[in-house]
Amino acid sequence: MKKKSRFLQTPIEPFAVEAGLTADQILARMERISFQGRNLATAHRIWQRMLQDDVTIFLGMAGALSAGGLRLIVAHLILNRYVDCLVSTGANLYHDLHETRGQRHYVGSPHADDAALAEDRIDRVYDTYASEEEFISNDIWIAELATTLETRPYTTREFLHLLGGHLWKTTGRDGILTAAYRANVPIFCPAIADSSIGMGLSQARQKKAGTGHIDIIGDIVESANLVIRRPRTASVVLGGGTPKNFINQATVQAEFYSDEVAGHRYALQIVTDVPHFGGASGSSLEEAQSWGKLATDSAKVSVQADATIALPLLASALAATARPLLAARRMPVFTLAGRVMTVDGQTVPNERFEEVNEPAV
Repeated sequence: MKKKSRFLQTPIEPFAVEAGLTADQILARMERISFQGRNLATAHRIWQRMLQDDVTIFLGMAGALSAGGLRLIVAHLILNRYVDCLVSTGANLYHDLHETRGQRHYVGSPHADDAALAEDRIDRVYDTYASEEEFISNDIWIAELATTLETRPYTTREFLHLLGGHLWKTTGRDGILTAAYRANVPIFCPAIADSSIGMGLSQARQKKAGTGHIDIIGDIVESANLVIRRPRTASVVLGGGTPKNFINQATVQAEFYSDEVAGHRYALQIVTDVPHFGGASGSSLEEAQSWGKLATDSAKVSVQADATIALPLLASALAATARPLLAARRMPVFTLAGRVMTVDGQTVPNERFEEVNEPAV
C-alpha cells in the first residue's frame, strides 16, 4: 500500500451551523475551511500575536469606511490600544468628524437618480447619502479652528491631534479623531490635501493669510523616527491606498538610518484590489518583502474581502479573545500635545532623522 502523502495531513472541516456561536467561535471554525474564510481566521491569530509581542502596531485605513459605518470599530481599536498609530486618508477622518459633530450618513441606493440628488444637494458614496450643506458647515468649522492656530507649518500628526482635541472638547462624542486624542495615539494623513479637511484648510488661508500650512515631509521624518525609536513594528491595513504605502515606507526610510530596522514583523491586510494590475493597493505582502517593507520571516496574511464584511467579524472576535493580551501588553506611550512627539520618553523629531548607523567612510 502506497504511503500517505506528507501533503495530506490536515483535513478540511466543513462548517457546521450551530445557533449562538460567538464571533471568535465562528473564526475558530473557519480556520479549517478554505479561501478567504481561512485567511480571515488567520488574521485573527496574527493580530493576537501582535498584541503578545513588543511591537508598534500601525493601522492603515483607506476607502469610504467611515461613511460606510465602520468608524466606531476603528475608534474602539484605538481607544483600547489594539493599535498604536493610525495612518488614514483624509476622507475617513472627515466623515468621522461629520458624524462626531452630530450629523449623519443615510441609507441610499447605488441606482439613484444622481441628477435628482445633485438638485437636492445630496452627495452619494455608492449606496450612502450625505448632505452637501452639512459638509459645507464642516469645512467652515475646520477653517475657523485653523485660523486660531499659530501661523507656522504643522505636521498632519500635530494638526490632527489639535483637531481631535477641539472636537472632543466641543462635542464629547466618540469617534476616530476623539478616540486618538483621548488615548494619545498619533494619526498621520499623508494625502490630507486630497480631502475636505484639505479644503477646509485652504479656506482658512483665504480668511487669514499664512494659515493652513501642513508639513507632509515632516510626517515622513517623524514616522521614520518613530520606527527608529521602536524598530519592531506590525502593520494592519484596511483597503490599501496611500496609508498602506506610507506605513511601509516608514520602515524603508528608517532602515536607511538604522540597521536595527528590518521591516514589519507582522502584517495583515484586508483588501479588494488584486496584485496582477501592479497597483500598490492590491500588491501582495510577499512583494513587500522584496522592498524590505516586511521582514523575510514575518507572520503575514492577505484577506481579499470587503472590509465592511471582514472587520466587524474580526474586531468582534478580538473583543472576545484579546482582553488578557491587552491587559498584559507593553504598548508604546506617546506625548502628542507639543510640536515634537515623544515615545516612551524619547523625542521623535520631525526635522531630521535620528542617525543610528555610522557614516559611510
